[in-house]
Amino acid sequence: MSRPLINRINKHILYRKIANCLTIYRFIIGLPIIIYLSNGKILTAWILIVSGGITDFLDGIIARRSNIMSIWGSRFDPLADKFLILSPIIWLTQNNILPIWSVWLLIVREFLVSSWRSNQSTGAPASKGAKLKTFLQFSSILLMLWPIQFGGELVMIKLNIIGFWLFWPSLSLALISCIGYFSNQLTVRQR
Repeated sequence: MSRPLINRINKHILYRKIANCLTIYRFIIGLPIIIYLSNGKILTAWILIVSGGITDFLDGIIARRSNIMSIWGSRFDPLADKFLILSPIIWLTQNNILPIWSVWLLIVREFLVSSWRSNQSTGAPASKGAKLKTFLQFSSILLMLWPIQFGGELVMIKLNIIGFWLFWPSLSLALISCIGYFSNQLTVRQR
């Protein structure tokens, strides 16, 4: 084997390991986020949520630029994202910021789509609507949990309200994208 080929293989393995570690990180931080939120450490939880979002972004860049899309990554990356997103949403529900029925709809949607994806040979990449939904969810969570240390109480309250209202379009997109996944599946089966 030539040296350049070995270097390319080693680089490919390194990128895959980095991408997998970033995904695993998002799985792990869900529980600490809930613990920090439950203990009033909003800033620490907020920083963890931001770090989770950054790792998701970096994971995607590494996978696309190095062309290392794997079935493992396409299946576990979305699950890690759900752990990251649902952890603060559960806390927001427990604290009567979000109604429980909305979170129930979101969790059911996530189970349905994850179950459907797990049966796909490629892991089924996320639709554009689902990616927009994730962006809106992430933004709404960060705004609903905006730390008082960043701008004071008035800024925090205003951003909390904006975050609350951003949650509803994200929930709508979640349900619409779920319907889209399954209607596409029905169309494929009818052919």
